[in-house]
Amino acid sequence: MIGGAQARQGLSRFALPLCVVLLAVAPLVLSPFRLGLLAKYLCFAIVAVGIAVAWGRGGMLVLGQGVFFGLGGYAMGMHLKLAEAGAAGLPDFMVWSGVEELPALWAPFANPVFALAAVVVLPGAVAFCLGLLVFRQRVRGAYFAVLSQALAAAFVILLVGRQGVTGGTNGLTNFSSFFGLDLADPAGQRAVYWITAAALVVVFLVARWVVRGPFGRLLVAVRDGEDRVRFLGYDPALVKTLVFTGSAVAAGIAGALFVPVVGIISPALLGVAPSLELLVGVAVGGRFSLAGAVVGAIAVNYAKTVFSEDFAEGWLYLQGGLFVLVLVFAPRGLAGLVERAREWWAARAGGRVGGAGGSGGAGGVTGAVRRSEGVAG
Repeated sequence: MIGGAQARQGLSRFALPLCVVLLAVAPLVLSPFRLGLLAKYLCFAIVAVGIAVAWGRGGMLVLGQGVFFGLGGYAMGMHLKLAEAGAAGLPDFMVWSGVEELPALWAPFANPVFALAAVVVLPGAVAFCLGLLVFRQRVRGAYFAVLSQALAAAFVILLVGRQGVTGGTNGLTNFSSFFGLDLADPAGQRAVYWITAAALVVVFLVARWVVRGPFGRLLVAVRDGEDRVRFLGYDPALVKTLVFTGSAVAAGIAGALFVPVVGIISPALLGVAPSLELLVGVAVGGRFSLAGAVVGAIAVNYAKTVFSEDFAEGWLYLQGGLFVLVLVFAPRGLAGLVERAREWWAARAGGRVGGAGGSGGAGGVTGAVRRSEGVAG
């Protein structure tokens, strides 16, 4: 079992650098169109990392991440539209809607520093206030899931109902530049891809540092025994609120990057169905594994791209069936299957080397501990 543990540590040590290298060489082998698709998938992967921490480690079934994705996306979109506004100083859709004066809500977003800060602060502030309100009342489980889902639905209604301010159902579109980068130029598109890939790596490393540290162990304790943690003097509501806020900030960053990558941010991308789609990717990859969540998000969205071309109406049913199958037959997702295969191979190798000695029992305990805490890598 020592050899199995060493192999597992070696694999973990080289997996992240290998993934970084693959992300680095992608622009060299992919066409601009395919590179744009990959950048879009990476945006969803950033959201998935936050969901994996909140759901896998914290036990919070977050069904409203589309809200925070949208807050970050609209904050960035508003700045880009103002940066491209003509002599009237109004975005094109406002001119078409007959708006004669820039709404006060929009004015601060002309400042790039304010816009970048809003990408993080807006989702974080909304999540923090909502989290304190909800978790102080000890709302958990299905009740929290339904509440977060209702928040996503209400957010979409708000955006659609303010045509002159938010662009209505069309949202914000037709972005030509991103902080000096020409989005129609392949060089500009590659630069946006680099920024997105770098953001994913940073978010992943921060999340891994959190879940592997003392706070991560406290979060698991809150998930498994909230009342016992409260008895020990900790504040479970604050712990859950901080994690919920962190996942919202990750979603906001992803939404902001989605705008220059895809060129649109609209209510259709933020409602209940898109939020559930993000959750499916995490479930497929493995909600207890950050790496699994990233792989699952990319894989599910790639499958959506492939199947939607020929089976646009059937994709939703296929996605729902996939979600149910994973929860029933592989609740730990692909990462869980890989971990079980590792343990089986390590046990088989240990049996060949040392027989059925005491090391096998130690390995079993190690595996049990890893399964109880979740796979952090």
